[in-house]
Amino acid sequence: MSTSSVEAVAQARRWYAQRISAMVLAVCVLMHLAGMIYAVRGGLSAAEILSRTRGSIGLATFYSVFVLACAVHVPPGLMNIATEWWRWPARRSLWLGRLFGLVILVAGLRAVYAVAGA
Repeated sequence: MSTSSVEAVAQARRWYAQRISAMVLAVCVLMHLAGMIYAVRGGLSAAEILSRTRGSIGLATFYSVFVLACAVHVPPGLMNIATEWWRWPARRSLWLGRLFGLVILVAGLRAVYAVAGA
């Protein structure tokens, strides 16, 4: 395979990953909003909500999937912005996207642990 076809395959994989993660994100956002509306209408305070989320494996799993979808979804878009708008070289854009994906993953999983951790 030539270098250009290898890059085309990599770009197509990033495109598919972004589209699939968008589908997961859409479901996660709707479920998150429904949960927030349910909690607020039930009159729960932030402290009461946090006391109920401690040790919840289901909640931790749901929000971990949410974070993972974000970490997969953001980098390709950010890479395209850096390449097309800022005129960055493709290699630098790729590393920027990877770095942001890692930051989202680490920060998001820390937040999940803070809310649902035991």
